[in-house]
Amino acid sequence: MQNQRIELLKKLLPGFIPLFAFIVIDEVWGTKAGVIAALIIGIIEMAWIGVKEKRFDRFVLFDTLLLIALGGISILLDNDIFFKLKPALIELILCAVLALSAFSKVNVVELMSRRYMKDMEISEVQMNKMRQSLRLMFFVFMAHTAFVFYAVFYMSNEAWAFISGGLFYILFGVVVFIIEFAKQKRKQKQLSTEEQLPIVDEQGKVLGKAPRSVCHNGEKLLHPVVHLHVLNRKGDIYLQKRPIDKLVQPGKWDTAVGGHISFGEDLQTALKREAWEEIGLKEFSAKLIKQYIWESELERELVYVFVTNDFKGIHLHSDEVTEGRFWTEKQLANSLGKSIFTPNFEHEFKLFFR
Repeated sequence: MQNQRIELLKKLLPGFIPLFAFIVIDEVWGTKAGVIAALIIGIIEMAWIGVKEKRFDRFVLFDTLLLIALGGISILLDNDIFFKLKPALIELILCAVLALSAFSKVNVVELMSRRYMKDMEISEVQMNKMRQSLRLMFFVFMAHTAFVFYAVFYMSNEAWAFISGGLFYILFGVVVFIIEFAKQKRKQKQLSTEEQLPIVDEQGKVLGKAPRSVCHNGEKLLHPVVHLHVLNRKGDIYLQKRPIDKLVQPGKWDTAVGGHISFGEDLQTALKREAWEEIGLKEFSAKLIKQYIWESELERELVYVFVTNDFKGIHLHSDEVTEGRFWTEKQLANSLGKSIFTPNFEHEFKLFFR
């Protein structure tokens, strides 16, 4: 059902282009110019879709004819109420598009972007930021639409002209400024109390520091982490299972120990701290076997990989790990690529243990 809705929306999206063109041109050059532009763009779109995709786009035709009808009535009747309601009616359509994009699983704006910018790649982080912006735009548009409706029936022509035109830009600018200012203040307060991680170059040289959340927000600031693989005498590998409420890779099996190095902390101190926090391992010796760069959608890490055969002190004592057990090489090999393990662990297993 979800796929059917997405496919339907993809077919409807081109029909919004004459509407957007009408809005812009009507605002600058007037209704007649807007109607003519909508008609021309609609015809060009239908011809293009007909030639390229071998189909007739009914929604483009419907949207174009609707705009011509509304604009034509406004011009012929010169009806003051109809003319004054037009901006609010158009904004209601835009509000519907924004609401669907911001609050549902179907992002119309994103689908439209992909349709006309086929090479564009949108990450999960960018998508979340886009939805936040669309929610803000929706509330601003709805507030402005309500003001326009009120002005049509209860205020003077001069007040209506200001509210339907200049007020929107003032309202949007003020709201965006206030919200962004409040967000920055809140963010600064939050970041000031957050754990600081070192920012390093590819050789591990510390270049500076940044809050933990900044290192994980998609900016790809390279920061160091430690991984510890625990093996028994048979060569079996101990894995921990991540809690189901984790934001990243919930419920999957992962390297026995993995964690960040805090700013000012050395490798061995970080390794011992993480081993105790995650699997309760206190007395052990470990060998550094490799360092490499791991990059995901959200972050970029310089990973220091250690191995130890000291496993007898393992005891799980925190909510960071759901469970843990040893896996044979055969069990691991048979379970690869089945969303059982984290991508990071699968990468290291293929790199170091096969």
